[in-house]
Amino acid sequence: MNRIFLSVIFYSLFSATLHSQDSLSIKIGQMILIGIPKAEVDKAVLEEVRNGKAGSLIFFEKNIPAKNSYMGLKKVIWTYKQAAPIPLLVGIDQEGGRVNRLKEKYGFPRSVSAANLGKMPLDSVRFYSESTAATLAGLGFNINFSPVVDLASNPDNPIIARPERAYSKSPDSVILYAREVIRTHQRLGVLTSLKHFPGHGSSKDDTHMGLTDVTDTWKEDELKPYKVLIEEGLAESVMTSHIVNKKLDPSGNPGTLSNKIIQGILRDRLGFSGVVFTDDMQMHAITKYYGLEEAIRLTILAGVDILTFSNNISGSQDRTVDKVHAIIRGYVENGTIPQSRIDESYKRIMALKKNLSMSAADYRAELKRSEEHAKRVYEESLRQANEARAIAKEAAEKEVQVQPDQSTGKPKKKKK
Repeated sequence: MNRIFLSVIFYSLFSATLHSQDSLSIKIGQMILIGIPKAEVDKAVLEEVRNGKAGSLIFFEKNIPAKNSYMGLKKVIWTYKQAAPIPLLVGIDQEGGRVNRLKEKYGFPRSVSAANLGKMPLDSVRFYSESTAATLAGLGFNINFSPVVDLASNPDNPIIARPERAYSKSPDSVILYAREVIRTHQRLGVLTSLKHFPGHGSSKDDTHMGLTDVTDTWKEDELKPYKVLIEEGLAESVMTSHIVNKKLDPSGNPGTLSNKIIQGILRDRLGFSGVVFTDDMQMHAITKYYGLEEAIRLTILAGVDILTFSNNISGSQDRTVDKVHAIIRGYVENGTIPQSRIDESYKRIMALKKNLSMSAADYRAELKRSEEHAKRVYEESLRQANEARAIAKEAAEKEVQVQPDQSTGKPKKKKK
């Protein structure tokens, strides 16, 4: 089935959906990304997806079934995707290292941190990226909120450098490794998202916990990975950061809430025309300083397309889809947010989702290829691990054989 025919099906589906339901309601729903509460299908979330009130989902470790993890998780994702009237974005933060939801204890392939990848040859980067992307594609994930393109400019950074989430302190090295990660994901049909714009690498604090001001530490070269990857057409989407940077926005609004940073720099200056996701709106850098209504208003007016509410941040109040949806709709109806602003985001989201449209036969074929590839990668990882263990065991045995006898000073003979 060719791409043009798929596009016709895709837009016909959307036209039918928009005519059968309130157009504004559907468009707002596409701007909401939510987390799910447990490791099984949640009836409330399923209904929100079915009604078009949530256009994207994000999964965390708590959503992975403890037993038969692969098939259990795959069934959950499949159920949500089948219920969606418009193709559903199903994402995860599978960076590797500490930010790794699909752990080995659940039977998934080993992953490595960005800092470790940044020390490896590009062949190894491709190997681990293929392992990750193939696993995600086989499960039904279609977007990985990765790679991190922050610079490791502050080695004591508690949220970027110390957890080994950055490839390097050099922007050129970050570009080199991020490029390979993105291309590998693209080959396996998984979207990616550059983060955390406009740069979180120089911070001294963690935006999960509270206000993080990088005004005195941020440098212009933190924009370089975005500039280059956007110019190369590799920036499929971008995720914002909640950092405060008065060099870029004198008002002191966090990046996510700043029109000067999102519209002024990312879109106008760097030329990015794709989808912008927020980092989690329930992080304390937002919730401790802004009410929900004000945070939503500023974020949408800043030029962001999809707002993330994971309901996964300790100490933050849960946010329901209905409440977020009602706030956005209220702002549009009273003229605070122009209808045209919602339309802009909807068009960008639809352009991104157009890449997800395929026939059932195409989907099954791609799924089979992804699963076979994931199996090959896993078996190769297992073979290498077993080989390494065998070499280590042989070396240890040889060392025991040549240990000197304490009484004679001569090497001990191996007992038969």
